[in-house]
Amino acid sequence: MHAAIPLYPGFTALDAVGPYTVLAFAPGWTVTFAAAEPGPVTDDRGSLTLAATAALADVPRPDVVVVPGGPGTAEAMGDAVLLDWLRAAHEHAAWTTSVCSGSLILGAAGLLGGRRATSHWGVVEGLAGFGAEPVRERVVVDGTVVTAAGVSAGIDMALDLLARASGADTARAVQLVTEYDPRPPFDSGDAARADAALREAALSLI
Repeated sequence: MHAAIPLYPGFTALDAVGPYTVLAFAPGWTVTFAAAEPGPVTDDRGSLTLAATAALADVPRPDVVVVPGGPGTAEAMGDAVLLDWLRAAHEHAAWTTSVCSGSLILGAAGLLGGRRATSHWGVVEGLAGFGAEPVRERVVVDGTVVTAAGVSAGIDMALDLLARASGADTARAVQLVTEYDPRPPFDSGDAARADAALREAALSLI
């Protein structure tokens, strides 16, 4: 299986690297970071750069597409090269997926109409503007489209996807080798459990 992760300026690193790590560990999988042109692409913090080793045109028919989110989503939603590539890749991909606000990019490409989908809690309701049904769940599967909630949810999404594509035993082995057994020190990872002040503080970090 070949997964392609399109990068654009201002993506959130974990949105891309979390799914990359899960899928790259799986036997028989290769993962390619791609962009409009090969070369470095800088994340939303401006301090981490990933190398796109291929142009989008070089990976026209991946088996899996993983679109990361991030503050750069707003500009990416107007990137005709990226959106055209997503539409064409989706026609042949076994799975088209997103993490966080990457689902807004899927929506801008016209891939979410009539589908249930999720995103970061701060922007999830915006999916309705693309004809999607916003859902406040960590991972949402609707046909061949899989969307994940914010940032860290991309790891859950990738494990779910791996189980569907390569079997639960493979996904369980990857979960173990990556020692993904989260035990967060605070119970503040879900906006539904946070008060208004904490939600405001969180959004100010973006």
